[in-house]
Amino acid sequence: MKKTFKEKYGPWALVTGASSGIGFEFAHQLAALGLNLVFVARRKERLDQLAIELQKKYVIQCKVMPTDLSQSDFLSEIKKLTAALEIGLLINNAGFGTTGELLENDLETEIKLLHVNCRAPLILAHHFGKKMKNRKKGGIIFTASIVGFTAVPFWSNYAASKAYDLFLAEALAHELKDHGVDVLALCPGTTKAEFQEIAGTRMLMPMSAEAVVRRGLQKLGHTYVTIPGILNRLNVLSIKLLPNTWSTRIFGRIIRTIRKTPGS
Repeated sequence: MKKTFKEKYGPWALVTGASSGIGFEFAHQLAALGLNLVFVARRKERLDQLAIELQKKYVIQCKVMPTDLSQSDFLSEIKKLTAALEIGLLINNAGFGTTGELLENDLETEIKLLHVNCRAPLILAHHFGKKMKNRKKGGIIFTASIVGFTAVPFWSNYAASKAYDLFLAEALAHELKDHGVDVLALCPGTTKAEFQEIAGTRMLMPMSAEAVVRRGLQKLGHTYVTIPGILNRLNVLSIKLLPNTWSTRIFGRIIRTIRKTPGS
């Protein structure tokens, strides 16, 4: 008999960056599938509101962990909160971007980006992945990006961080495939979320977070990398077909075009 999603990846899922955007949508769709949820993000009020809403609507359990994933010791409190829980699904979603010439950007912010986008997903995947491997059961989704397939001027550090997420997820998927643990790199393009406001860019034909998350949950266990949206898949195909310098130049021009200027 085919296992249900909850049987394969439950009873608990941990979602980082759950207070908005793609992470917020992951929380809603996983709750609808009957999974209990642990939310990890900085904004406690938003997490509390989300927990109340989902517990009432879907009769599940939710736990809130207000945490800054850029801090060196973030895992200790998460360990305490989840010690008695079986985390069957990890959604490594938290992340942010910066826009502009790297040498003109604030170095501390760029280092913080690496901590949130790369270091935290690595630590969480290592901690919870070990437990899943021992149980021969579980799943991990990394939210990467289509810009992880090429170098992108004016998003240089962000694109590099997403390349790390993409490659880490794909390699880990191969390492864990014989241990009952499914790993997926979810690579969206522009998505309706707070990301653009933080990164300082305009949205260019964005997809809905609902469609992005639906694609990720459908493809978990069936493939290692998935790209939501036909246009995004065509973009990645062009990256693979064109010389690297061409792709980099094209994406650099796109980011320059959608980059916000003061007052815009």
